[in-house]
Amino acid sequence: MSRRYDSRTTIFSPEGRLYQVEYAMEAIGNAGSAIGILAKDGVVLVGEKKVTSKLLQTSKSSEKMYKIDDHLACAVAGIMSDANILINTARVQAQRYAFAYQEPMPVEQLVQSLCDTKQGYTQFGGLRPFGVSFLFAGWDKNYGFQLYMSDPSGNYGGWKAAAIGANNQAAQSMLKQDYKEEITREEAVELAIKVLSKTMDSTSLTAEKLELAEVFVLPSGSVKYEVCSPEALGKLLVKSGVTQPVVSESS
Repeated sequence: MSRRYDSRTTIFSPEGRLYQVEYAMEAIGNAGSAIGILAKDGVVLVGEKKVTSKLLQTSKSSEKMYKIDDHLACAVAGIMSDANILINTARVQAQRYAFAYQEPMPVEQLVQSLCDTKQGYTQFGGLRPFGVSFLFAGWDKNYGFQLYMSDPSGNYGGWKAAAIGANNQAAQSMLKQDYKEEITREEAVELAIKVLSKTMDSTSLTAEKLELAEVFVLPSGSVKYEVCSPEALGKLLVKSGVTQPVVSESS
């Protein structure tokens, strides 16, 4: 007989599980994949765009990648309406810190602050967990380049390579096998594209189905967040051998 252990966020099952949090993680498992790889000279984020209809007019803004501050960005998998709330919260926290201390907020401190907010929604009755996972990519003067992954429970951890969204277990296994120390940003891009091409549900990988963003430091010392254009992404896919170049027919 069911005891309705999943009817409230705050009720533990006899095994010590919070089913509402696990349901939120299941929702993320159906979302578009995202992969993050930590390189020695930057952090690479690659995400899968879910094209629901050819008639849907997509905006020029990014669907999977979001800039939080000049030194910090994130990739998202899950319910986008939930993600927007948390991203706005993170942006406000980052600006408050910069206003108070006149320097960028340390990456882990911002991630921990946001995860405290996520954990609060698993603790009180009448609320539901945020159905979204994040990959945070950033740089600060304390620890250099960093990659963090967080889930709806409020847990977070630092990773060298991580995957969230659909088929994340398969992607994680491939990353564990192919990741090597002292990887460069270019190699990280190729590895992320290769892993995503083998774990995506789509049969063909095109620039319209992907988003690629990088966080790196310029020679001047400032941190740069850059989203790859569809044209450049198409060339990267050809270079990686994922897609074939388009050859125009000569008359």
